[in-house]
Amino acid sequence: MSTKQKILAILRQDNGIVSGEKLADTLGISRTAIWKAVRELEKMGYHIEHFPNGYRYLTSDVLEKELISNKALPTSSIFIKEETESTMNDAKVAAIKQQTAPALFIAEKQTGGHGRFGRPFFSPTGQIYMSLLLAPNQTFAELPQYTILAAVALSLAIDHHTGKQTQIKWVNDIYLDGKKICGILSEATSDFETGQIKHVILGCGINYSIDPESFPEELQAKAGSIFPQENPPVTRNQLIQLIWQYFFELVEGLPNKEYLDVYRKKSFVLGKTVQFSQQGVAYSGKATKITDTGELVVQTNQGVKTLSSGEISLEAIY
Repeated sequence: MSTKQKILAILRQDNGIVSGEKLADTLGISRTAIWKAVRELEKMGYHIEHFPNGYRYLTSDVLEKELISNKALPTSSIFIKEETESTMNDAKVAAIKQQTAPALFIAEKQTGGHGRFGRPFFSPTGQIYMSLLLAPNQTFAELPQYTILAAVALSLAIDHHTGKQTQIKWVNDIYLDGKKICGILSEATSDFETGQIKHVILGCGINYSIDPESFPEELQAKAGSIFPQENPPVTRNQLIQLIWQYFFELVEGLPNKEYLDVYRKKSFVLGKTVQFSQQGVAYSGKATKITDTGELVVQTNQGVKTLSSGEISLEAIY
């Protein structure tokens, strides 16, 4: 543990004002070294109050693997960058390099993030951009369940920290107060010989706290954030930790498919009329069911259509 980390740990544990002298004596270094380390912590984004008699730690929102880790995701499997083109790409490169899975890749800023079908998305700093690398060794038919698992875990974690009820748009978007706050992207690679999935990567872009007026004008009516125009009551670390805690708990209960019950209850698509295009033909009909494999069943005038998330994007819901 570095000097900075040791000072941070002491300040956090104390919760009050800790003198520079006490820090220096505890760590066996000079007061000047303490002052320099505190300045470095502040440059990293930590909030530390200075008093004539010492320092006091204030709640800070700096991404830290130690505060995100859980039993399934130890600190050695969490990788945090200040800036990256895409956390999905980071996970793909790691998979090629035989990174042990599961592994989580997080970035403060993305320069080339994208959603389904390669669509770019608004990626301001200070939000949550992360991708989870998994090695499930299952068939491609089971891939949609991981997107659903992630959607349920995200939705439940946000509900927990906001006291509100999020909804899920089939198949991969989380909505709060009628606006999209999160998108999920899943990709997989296969073993050519066995036909099984070698790796699954789940990418999540979460609007954590954004002033509504900061969104591009064309997005302001449909995009939002978890904590708009307010100081978030929880840190990103706390939210990320709970998301993956829920996710791996759901994975353990995967055979029971209980997550599907939550997914269906949170759907704001079921029972509504949806519009979509399939093989160049436009359709409209009532969404009646989400299958156990994550497909959306729609009753149209042309008959029942079963939609796969990898092929179809809903164009309207009403």
